[in-house]
Amino acid sequence: MAWLAERAAWRGDPAALWPEARSVVMLALNYGPDDDPRKILERPERAAISVYAQGDDYHEVIKGRLKQVAGAFASIGAPAKVFVDTAPVMEKPLAAAAGLGWQGKHTNLVSREFGSWLFLGAIFTTAELPPDAAAQDLCGSCRACLDACPTNAFPAPYRLDARRCVSYLTIELADPIPEEFRAAIGNRIYGCDDCLAACPWNKFASAAHEMRLSARDALKAPELAELAKLDDAAFRKLFSKSAVKRIGRDRFIRNVAIALGNAGTAEAAEAAEALVDDASPLVRGAAVWALSRLAPATLARLAETRLPHETDEAARREWSRGLSLEAA
Repeated sequence: MAWLAERAAWRGDPAALWPEARSVVMLALNYGPDDDPRKILERPERAAISVYAQGDDYHEVIKGRLKQVAGAFASIGAPAKVFVDTAPVMEKPLAAAAGLGWQGKHTNLVSREFGSWLFLGAIFTTAELPPDAAAQDLCGSCRACLDACPTNAFPAPYRLDARRCVSYLTIELADPIPEEFRAAIGNRIYGCDDCLAACPWNKFASAAHEMRLSARDALKAPELAELAKLDDAAFRKLFSKSAVKRIGRDRFIRNVAIALGNAGTAEAAEAAEALVDDASPLVRGAAVWALSRLAPATLARLAETRLPHETDEAARREWSRGLSLEAA
């Protein structure tokens, strides 16, 4: 098993989530890749999907492991409840307090044994467990993770401005991605691994052994132009059992359109042109931006027939910006 340890940590009062709880057990699962995930950034016509999302949904994988441990507590008369992104549990500081690692300058947990590639889960139990020693911060003067961020999302060490983070922009944000970040996103269509991959402690990391977390061949380096063709049914089929599915087809294709705009190829321009007529205004707006970079003359031609019928205000603003660039 790729667990770091089964350790207990008392931090704060878990009564807000479960009044009977007396201890918190934190567990970590290694999902380290077998290669540097940043290599895909050198292939702009291909899509970069965050390592954790290339296999099965980690929530389901970890939940099963947590329930095994919780069952052991229950068998000795100490009921337990499991949490993996299912409640407001401060998993990273809890894991650091439990000695699993420390919160690095990129705000994620870092382990001497597994580097930055860790999934976290929590078990609240009524058992009285002695706390483990907290981990020591070993970042020192290093700032590799901070310097690696493509959108400068770290205003200071140990502080993250989520509004600038590529993972937030491509996963959590439901609106159009702010224009100031689009070029920097490059071909990252779901999440970003740059700050994690840059951590020097990854030299001690090993590839994950949990087969369900292994990258599917279809998600390692898919072609952007092919992804752009996905309708809702095809999207759901491709990302079945994947964490990617939760953002939905439209938000995903928005990300693909942004990446197409950064690809700089004729094939990317053709794919972006096809998306200008998409049923989703979120996708149409991103496609217009992509065409303004790839084929401004094509955008101007399409404007004659498409723009008069565009009813979405955000999409119309994309047309206005794109056409003003073409005119300039």
